[in-house]
Amino acid sequence: MLNVKENPKDTFFLKNKFINCKGILLNLDEPTIMGILNHTPDSFFDGKLTFSDAEIIEKTLFMLTNGAKIIDIGGYSTRPNGCEVSEKEELERILAVVKLLVAEFPDIILSIDTFRSAVAEKCIENGAAIINDISGGDFDKKMIACVAQLKVPYILMHSNSKLTDLHQIETKKNILDEAIFYFSEKINLFHKKGITDIIIDPGFGFGKTLEQNYSLLNHLADFHLFELPILVGISRKSMINKVLGTTPQEALNGTSVLNTIALLKGASILRVHDVKEANEAVKLVAALE
Repeated sequence: MLNVKENPKDTFFLKNKFINCKGILLNLDEPTIMGILNHTPDSFFDGKLTFSDAEIIEKTLFMLTNGAKIIDIGGYSTRPNGCEVSEKEELERILAVVKLLVAEFPDIILSIDTFRSAVAEKCIENGAAIINDISGGDFDKKMIACVAQLKVPYILMHSNSKLTDLHQIETKKNILDEAIFYFSEKINLFHKKGITDIIIDPGFGFGKTLEQNYSLLNHLADFHLFELPILVGISRKSMINKVLGTTPQEALNGTSVLNTIALLKGASILRVHDVKEANEAVKLVAALE
């Protein structure tokens, strides 16, 4: 699962792009699956706070066995109208899971879904490898310095600049131009701070209309101008359900369709609830080559 090999083929999007995860070089030339492991009671699809250790290990093992190379742990649901969670409670939710999984799977690559530097730092100290921040460092002004000090890969998502405005929608703006300008400024700032292992995430579902979400997906290849890996997180989201009239529980087929489109446009990482099905999409797209 963690084997790194150079891709001898020239690819249109990336060539020989690796990120350093705890000394393990993860090759993102080949599409990578990130499995979602929420430890919250109010996530829009799979929220549950009281997972047993056995349940956490079983779910993680299933994801690793079925193709996930990264496990993304979250303790704060950022869905619309989600409940506020204190820093202390978020850390308590996540840190025990990090310690459990690192002990059970020593080579596991864990990503921490948090916008709080203190949570990120503590989890990295205990064996996590990646910081996945929905705020681009805007919700916690210490985050950028934290990432620079820890020297870990950072997932930079496009979103509104305040937590209270996270899902506020501005219908008139050109979302593609807005996102490209946002990433340009952020990447320049991060490079000045010595942060180079950056993954960009267009932020599907965060403060965007249905049309804006599909515009970003349609123009996903435009983001390769930054020559950085692109993460796509559309798993079971409302951009699927609003078109198909489905619920998150019914949105697996729609998720697979959009994941396939994202892969064809050069997505490097798919962040998903359903690892097995996402891996099947990766294999089928690879067969086209």
